[in-house]
Formats: sequence, C-alpha cells, structure tokens
Amino acid sequence: MKNTALLLSLLLLLSMFSSAQSVAFYDITFESVWESVADNTTDGISTIDLPPNAHWSPLVVVTHKTVHTFLMMGALASPGIESIAETGATNTFENEVASNSDANQVIVGSGLNSAKGTITINNLEVNEEFPLISLASMIAPSPDWFIAINGENLRSGNLGMNNGWKATFSLDLYPYDAGTEDGDMYSLTNPETNPVGFISTLSNISPFNDRKIGTITFTYKSSTLGVENEFSLKNLTIHPNPTKDFITISNIQNTQLNSVKIYNVLGRLVTTKQVASNLLELKIDLTHLSKGIYLLTLTDVNGATASEKIVLK
Repeated sequence: MKNTALLLSLLLLLSMFSSAQSVAFYDITFESVWESVADNTTDGISTIDLPPNAHWSPLVVVTHKTVHTFLMMGALASPGIESIAETGATNTFENEVASNSDANQVIVGSGLNSAKGTITINNLEVNEEFPLISLASMIAPSPDWFIAINGENLRSGNLGMNNGWKATFSLDLYPYDAGTEDGDMYSLTNPETNPVGFISTLSNISPFNDRKIGTITFTYKSSTLGVENEFSLKNLTIHPNPTKDFITISNIQNTQLNSVKIYNVLGRLVTTKQVASNLLELKIDLTHLSKGIYLLTLTDVNGATASEKIVLK
C-alpha cells in the first residue's frame, strides 16, 4: 500500500511538470482620446460638449480560454457587463469570472478622473492555457456606454518568436451601448430599456461620430517556454539508477544544461545544482536523502526541461 501511494504521488508530480505551460508578461495601456469635435475638429469623437465630470471607470481585464465567454457584440450583456456599463461597478463581473472555469484571473485596474489620459496595468501574467483577454470600462457619465475587447488572443502561433506570444501591438477602441438603459445624452439617470437590447456599436450614432475613442496597447515584456520546448534525454546518461548514494549525469557538454533539481514525491525541492559550462559530467550526492522515489528535472539555458524518475534504495 505504501509503495502504491508513492507511485501515485510520483505520477502526480510528473503530471505537474509535463503540463507546465508557457507564461508571458505584458503591460496593458489604455489611452483615451475622448473629446468633442468643438475642442478638436480633427480627432474629436463627441459631436456635443463633454460633461464637466467626464471620466472612465476602473479598467477590468479577464484572461480566459474560450472566445465570447464574458461578452459578445450583438448579444445580451451579462449582469456583470451591465453593471460596468451603467455604473462602473465591477463586483458582479468579478463574481462571474470567479465562478467560471473558463477563466483564471480578473484584474481591476485604476479608473481615470478625466476624459483624456491613460490607464496602465503592469506585468499582467498570461498563461498559454488561458491566452485570451477581454476587458471593459464605462464611458462616464452615460446611460450604459462602454469600451470593450472580446477574447483577444495573445498567442501568435509562431514558437520561433517570443515563445509563441505576440509582440507589442495596439488596437483601436470604439464606444458600445450595452442595450440595458435608454438615453442618448451624457447622463446616469435613465429608464431601463424594455425589452432589453443587445450590445451594439455607437459609431456614427449620437453623440459619437466614426472616430476611435481610444487605443489599447499590449506591450510584450518577457515569457517562459512551455512543455512543447522540452529537450531530449537521449544523449544523456543518468547512472546508476536505482542508486544507494550518488548519481552521475554524463555527456552533458553539448546540451547547454543550466541546472539540475531533485523533487520528492510531495513536490518539494530537495536538491539543486547549477551546471558549469563545458562540463562533461555532473556527480550528485544523494546520501542526505531518505530511501524512495524522486524526480530529477534538468533545465537548459533556454528554460526547456526534461525529467527522469530516480530510485534511491
């Protein structure tokens, strides 16, 4: 029974390593260019004067794995999107994300106390299992107007560049109506739409023209390799295995091996070794460890990994 439990633990540990996903880090910057044509005849988007308290609600970002999960243009707004579009409140939307297995995180950024300006979310971590981004922010004050992006995929498909993640890019943003409140002026006091409508564009619909209201920029910063970049053990020799005291890893001179780590069946790191360049072999002392099954994990200079079961008897 004890050996069975150890084997199951090892299988779980192997699964944890083999399912390692590529991760990327991005800065997200929303730049608002919301102003009236009277103030900017070239780029102004509003055909009427902006209200004195023109502002933006907190920028809400969710990472997920299926498109149209949290909003869809031409569809009904969820209660969470309705709340953001009408009042800027994010609690309902955060609860929708927390209860949906399609998503892995929701980030509530800052708002903007003016019509023009920028909102930035730094170091957003995106996992390749959840590479899609949706976001929203209220155009305030308004009945139910907002900006949004639905399911933008940050994976490029080109594993030869940025480990498969998109380089820095920008998208233009346009105003939308959530279809939940009536009104065509900058006002928060409006009757509910009955029957409820669908999310629709406000481009060329009063008080907006066909110009963008802002841009969103995803600035690529860094990323890690995923399991698809696992390197091969076929040129290495790991011996003896099983062992009583030491193991030796031979033929490592052409692998660009960077580090060796050993984990117990509970996933705890018990030994780590850095590998010097041009080293032919590496001998690792295991005499401080108890008898049992361990996982040897090798990592090269590019972050690719390979794993091997080690038995200490």
